[in-house]
Amino acid sequence: MTTTTPTLDDVMAELAELADARIREVNERHGDDHAVNLTKLRAVAKRVKKNHPLAVELWRTGDSAARLLALLICRPREFSAPDLDAMIREARTRKVHDWLVGYVVIKGPHAENLRVAWLADADPVVTSAGWALTADRVVKKPEGLDLPALLDQIEAEMAGAHERLQWEMNTTLAQIGIENPDLRPRALEIGERLGVLRDYPTPANCTSPYAPEWITEMVRRKEG
Repeated sequence: MTTTTPTLDDVMAELAELADARIREVNERHGDDHAVNLTKLRAVAKRVKKNHPLAVELWRTGDSAARLLALLICRPREFSAPDLDAMIREARTRKVHDWLVGYVVIKGPHAENLRVAWLADADPVVTSAGWALTADRVVKKPEGLDLPALLDQIEAEMAGAHERLQWEMNTTLAQIGIENPDLRPRALEIGERLGVLRDYPTPANCTSPYAPEWITEMVRRKEG
């Protein structure tokens, strides 16, 4: 039995059939514009399997649902650093941006070079990607990072930062506090004094992104 590799037209037609105006309306309130249920989108990706050429075609459509699917079926190591730099500048909706960083850039060989370059970028949304990579490195590979200097920068800049950049700086602050007992008091003090995300609406049974609460809860879980 043979299977037919789906074409771009096939996949775009399927995504159009799955589009739901109610989903788009909800997503638009949170900075996104895709209209496909993500569970259904993942089911399409599972069926299509890894297909990097198709992923590139899907990305080029500019459609957010197509781009999310592209990020699920691509092969991260096949993107060059210039490819990823161009993509992060094109990814202006939250979900596409977050999946590009978390599912693709982090898994490829260019993460560290891009982290450094993006931290110095003038575009705060691009810079936020650099901070997302920094938060990941604080957890997984902190060697070589100047954590006190990162806290200095967060203390000076986070309160007035663009909301996307502020979110990732706050994530870095929390991860430094969670992973480093010696720096935890300072991380808690910065979070409490700046009050960033203190009033963020958090569903029941979820951990608040407010750094002091986040740090305290995660340390409690780690220490049992």
